[in-house]
Amino acid sequence: MALSWKLVVDAHDPHLVADFWAQTLGYLVEDNSVLINGLVGAGAIDDSLLTEHHGRPSWRTVVAVRHPDDPYAAETGIGLGRRILFQQVPEAKTTKNRLHIDVHAEAGSRATEVARLTALGATHLHDVDDQGGQWSVLTDPEGNEFCVS
Repeated sequence: MALSWKLVVDAHDPHLVADFWAQTLGYLVEDNSVLINGLVGAGAIDDSLLTEHHGRPSWRTVVAVRHPDDPYAAETGIGLGRRILFQQVPEAKTTKNRLHIDVHAEAGSRATEVARLTALGATHLHDVDDQGGQWSVLTDPEGNEFCVS
């Protein structure tokens, strides 16, 4: 039996990184406002746990992006398929990622995709051309490495 999963990424500013990856992948930033408003209305949480993101209440320290075609729970906004969760951590990134995302551009459009991503806030580190193929190594706005092939 296959297991469900989500990728969790540590971040200093989870909303900044979530917005970058949502735009990069064509994903949606999850809208948890129905859940949050219900919890606030019930007195279960207070505003210290919240921020405003995209004009709606959001968790201050965690936010996720999900594939727009995948199902989600309407009562929570939480995706039930492909998703990436960004959680705030106090420490800065200090070493190379042990896990990274590969973004696959359409054939012949890698340079265009790299230009689009750098305009969104990525940094282009270098290009690789070896036996396994060709790709570009970039970092997201917080320095997490990823590749575009």
